Amino acid sequence: MTYHLNTSELPAVVREQQKLRVGDRVLLSGTVYTARDAAHKRIVAAMQAGEPLPFDLQDAAIYFAGPTAAPPGRPIGACGPTTSGRMDPFSPLLLDKGLIAMIGKGERNQAVCDAVVRNRAVYFCAVGGAGALAAAHITRCDVIAYPELGCESVKRLEFEDFPLLVTIDNHGGNLFAEGRASFAAE
Repeated sequence: MTYHLNTSELPAVVREQQKLRVGDRVLLSGTVYTARDAAHKRIVAAMQAGEPLPFDLQDAAIYFAGPTAAPPGRPIGACGPTTSGRMDPFSPLLLDKGLIAMIGKGERNQAVCDAVVRNRAVYFCAVGGAGALAAAHITRCDVIAYPELGCESVKRLEFEDFPLLVTIDNHGGNLFAEGRASFAAE
C-alpha cells in the first residue's frame, strides 16, 4: 500500500490506528529533524543532564543524515541516509521518550526493534546512494543545534513527498528478517 502522509498525521496513523505495515510505501511531507551519531550522543547527554533538547522528541521524526552544503538557489545539498545501526545505542531511549519515526538505511538491532513495538513507532528506510534525488524532496533546511558539528548538526527539514519504505513496524514486522526467512525457505 502507498500512503501520502504529513508528519502531523503520524501519531494517529502509527500509534492509534497502527496502519503502517512492513513493505508499505510512504510519501512523507512535513517537519523532520536530522541527527547522526555525534548529535545523538549530545542529545542523550542533554537528556541525562536534565538540559533542554534541541527539539521536542514527542511524536518527532528523525532522519539519520548529514546533508552536504546547499548549492546556490537550493535549500540543501545531497541528503542521503546514514547507516542506521550507528544510532542503535541511542534509539531505544529516544523512542521511550516519544520519538515516533526513524529514517535511515540498513538493519537495526533487536533492542531497537523491541522499542519500536513497545512505543508503537516505525522505522522507515530511504534509498541509499540517491542523496541528490532525496534533496529534491526537501524544501527547507535550518540548523537548529550543534552547528559546530558541521554536516552532523541537528537540522529541521521540511519534506515534500519524501519516498520511504516501512521496514520495521509496530506489529513486530521486520523487512530484513522476513527477507532472510524467505530466502532460507527456498
